[in-house]
Amino acid sequence: MAISMLLFVLAGLAEIGGGYLVWLWLRESKPAWYGLAGGLILVLYGIIPTFQRFPGFGRVYAAYGGVFIILAVLWGWLVEKKTPDLYDWIGAAVCLIGVCIMLWAPRT
Repeated sequence: MAISMLLFVLAGLAEIGGGYLVWLWLRESKPAWYGLAGGLILVLYGIIPTFQRFPGFGRVYAAYGGVFIILAVLWGWLVEKKTPDLYDWIGAAVCLIGVCIMLWAPRT
């Protein structure tokens, strides 16, 4: 379970970090290498989830979506200095519960 969560976090950081670099390039006029680096990191984001042991693309990406939401809230707080409010935290908690249900519910 720890490796699975680590892979979700790494994929999330790659997606958010890569997307953020592209954002900086296009929206804040940073040099083109920001966009190139962001694009390469986004390719890495596409590769990381393939190391998950869960069967099925859809379930892995659906569960990853919940982890992504939590990471995006944390990114906004730590990198962009935008303090999450109570509803951000409640929404993130609901997503985390959903991820746990999707991945670890007993199935026959």
